[in-house]
Amino acid sequence: MTSRAPLSRKLSAIAESATLKVDAKAKALQAAGRPVISYAAGEPDFATPSFIVDAAAKALQDPKNYRYTPAAGLPVLREAIAAKTRRDSGLEVAPSQVIVTNGGKQSVYQAFQTVVNPGDEVLLPAPYWTTYPEAIALADGTPVEVFAGADQDYKVTVAQLEAARTDKTTVLVFVSPSNPTGSVYTPEETAEIGRWALEHGIWVITDEIYQNLTYEGVKAVSIVEAVPELAGQTILVNGVAKTYAMTGWRVGWMVGPADAMKLAGNLQSHLSSNVNNVAQIAAAAALNGPQDEAEQFRLAFDRRRKLIVSELSRIDGVQVPNPLGAFYVYPDVQGLLNRSWDGVTPTTSLELADLILEKAEVAVVPGEAFGPSGYLRLSYALGDDQLLEGIQRLQRLFS
Repeated sequence: MTSRAPLSRKLSAIAESATLKVDAKAKALQAAGRPVISYAAGEPDFATPSFIVDAAAKALQDPKNYRYTPAAGLPVLREAIAAKTRRDSGLEVAPSQVIVTNGGKQSVYQAFQTVVNPGDEVLLPAPYWTTYPEAIALADGTPVEVFAGADQDYKVTVAQLEAARTDKTTVLVFVSPSNPTGSVYTPEETAEIGRWALEHGIWVITDEIYQNLTYEGVKAVSIVEAVPELAGQTILVNGVAKTYAMTGWRVGWMVGPADAMKLAGNLQSHLSSNVNNVAQIAAAAALNGPQDEAEQFRLAFDRRRKLIVSELSRIDGVQVPNPLGAFYVYPDVQGLLNRSWDGVTPTTSLELADLILEKAEVAVVPGEAFGPSGYLRLSYALGDDQLLEGIQRLQRLFS
């Protein structure tokens, strides 16, 4: 009897999301009765503002929302996204240049599918969000990591990008504020990178989902605002998940040149069709409505940011660059490696994360998920009491 044909080689090479894996493990331990504190998931602990929920409840009463709608998104939401893009990214776009997606992850996937051809090289500044290299591989591209360490505040330079560029380079991933590091490029740094990409005809995929979460008076200047001429070769990715505590609503979007959005729209028409109509109406309410609660969320994140940076910095062997955006801290923990802690000597940040979970009952994501070993990512998007208790456990473990 002939054996079964093999599974997809392409999908077999794709790894599970490391952040979701760690978070799932933490939740399983919590369900088993262990008092695990998790810094793994990038998910605000706040409830979605009530006016957004009310808009969704009202939408549920309208039978037209029970039907198929345009695959690219509801007109009311595409118009709201175009207005937000003009307001926050400094780019004037038509609603027709907007594709509404099932969360930011789908827009990331579709962006690479739209501009990457087999064999293309994609410059990927590291540390990077764990999904990027997998999405590049699914588009038959080759991710080329360009690493910047804590000494550079995790921000790559044009010199580094140019050193990595080859005749196969077609795309640059640009993320500011960054997941996992929280780093924000200055307007001057952003403009320099944008001019370099423009000079070499390189597409830019810029993930701006954290653009409204910045601190200390810093603004995350969009690369298309810094270099307006770059708009013809840039795809902007964004969503409501982080700013409005709407991770489970699954509404993201992509914005870009009309010809690129035509391709992305064609793909989505076959891939998923329209995003849930009720969630789209809720997202439109979020973008068009009062921003007071979103600002309160940001202020709470800022308070937690200061606390976690201050407390982590008290641990000998931990170097903590000051994050100016998003809700992550990315300490350099190489000073904790190759030392004995409660009878265990970790040699990598993966081993260190396992030690921390076992001995301190704290879940963190190791640097291997985002690039080189020697780092940990901690999200401070969790309650204040848990935030402090978890860090104090680490202080006791590494005292």
